[in-house]
Amino acid sequence: MSSKDLRQKNVRAFVMITMKPGTSQKIVTSRKIRGVQIANSVLGRFDAVVIIEAKDLDELKKIIYEMIEKHPDVNHTETMLSIF
Repeated sequence: MSSKDLRQKNVRAFVMITMKPGTSQKIVTSRKIRGVQIANSVLGRFDAVVIIEAKDLDELKKIIYEMIEKHPDVNHTETMLSIF
């Protein structure tokens, strides 16, 4: 597969989020953000998981940094890129 083929693929990321106590349900509203496929509150080490699909890394970065990390109740994010 050439590098040109790789640029044509969408990028998928799993973003694990730690929220301020009692606010994890608020991140579910991020489903309205273009590119967000799933946004769920979860139990365990993280408070929420968001699955994002973007056309490229620049769009993915914009979604994560400008729309999720700037959320006032988000304390920490951990992003895992999917290779598919």
